Amino acid sequence: MSDPEKLEQFKSLVTESVAKDTFIKITLGNYQGSEADLKNIYVRKVLIKRENRLAFTYRYKTKDIVKNYGNDEGLALIFSCLETGFQNCTCFTVTNDIVLLYHKTKGYSLNKNKPSLDGPLPVSHDKEKNRLITAAEQPYLTALRITDKDGVVFKNAQDKYKQINQYVALLDPLIRALPTDKLKKVVDMGSGKGYLTFALYDYLVNVLKQEVAVTGVEYRQDLVELCNRIASDSDFTGLNFVQGTIEDYQERDIDLLIALHACDTATDDAIFKGITAGAELIVVAPCCHKQIRREMEKGKAGNELDFLTKYGIFMERQAVMVTDGIRALILEYFGYKTKVFEFIPEANTPKNVLIVGSRIKGQAADQSEILDKIRKTKDYFGIGYHHLEKLFGL
Repeated sequence: MSDPEKLEQFKSLVTESVAKDTFIKITLGNYQGSEADLKNIYVRKVLIKRENRLAFTYRYKTKDIVKNYGNDEGLALIFSCLETGFQNCTCFTVTNDIVLLYHKTKGYSLNKNKPSLDGPLPVSHDKEKNRLITAAEQPYLTALRITDKDGVVFKNAQDKYKQINQYVALLDPLIRALPTDKLKKVVDMGSGKGYLTFALYDYLVNVLKQEVAVTGVEYRQDLVELCNRIASDSDFTGLNFVQGTIEDYQERDIDLLIALHACDTATDDAIFKGITAGAELIVVAPCCHKQIRREMEKGKAGNELDFLTKYGIFMERQAVMVTDGIRALILEYFGYKTKVFEFIPEANTPKNVLIVGSRIKGQAADQSEILDKIRKTKDYFGIGYHHLEKLFGL
């Protein structure tokens, strides 16, 4: 059988496994393409809003990027990867493992082996039936007007209750990856009314059984007083709220730093505080991105994208990606492995990108290469400075 015939047979077998719902996952490896630092791609089946999709995890040297696609688009992407540098591909199904390998001297080999997985992986993203934060008998949920005194979630608070659980479920694997003795101090920058701060403390102390101190930092004094009163009434002795700005907060001993929807450069202030405190885990959901947009509008750089950036809506979206892309690079500069992904459906809010930085020990980043990449990016878009870069004096 010729190489083209083997490729076509492989594509046919994979497509059939997806169509017949025997598909479990795919791994693509031995990458020889041109994309810097890309190592592997992992694909698995997921169920999102009752629709079957394929989740792609792009594994780079210092970061992971996750994207979801429809089955047809996902299959097309998998097959295109075989033409753009990936030389090994294994498709795991319920009935067998389909292995496609490329050999420099012999070309492709195609084998069907016994299945190495016992059965399908979990596919649902819906946590409705497996809440990490339960509504029953939680005084703080009642005080925050999420539930009534009997622990029944109010109809108009269903979305907020679901969001709280989604947030905790998202943090769960990140927290479990940390050594227990490395999570003693958690700071939530810009905690607001404390919905997520209370839920995280509840989960850490009552579910994971960890001894941890959690602090919410909030500028509005009335919310600080409200949250401290609720924490006291809930007997959450390790939870407190303080008044102040992210920029002015001076705590140096932080293991996990969180900042959700801190506006514009306040996200940079939060990342700066987390890195300088040596936080093991930094989790931010950026908001606004005005600073870089102003820089791009002022610089008026002429490049291949200026036909897009002349339109306000495209300029805004480009500024978002550039701002957060440089933030991820600076985290990598200081020895963090980064992930950037959507954590809330875009239909709920367009401010749905989460940047996660996990500190890596014993793996030094190529700082000169990162600085050069930041410099080239700024030159390309006509950016004078990035606020986070300026905080560190890079």
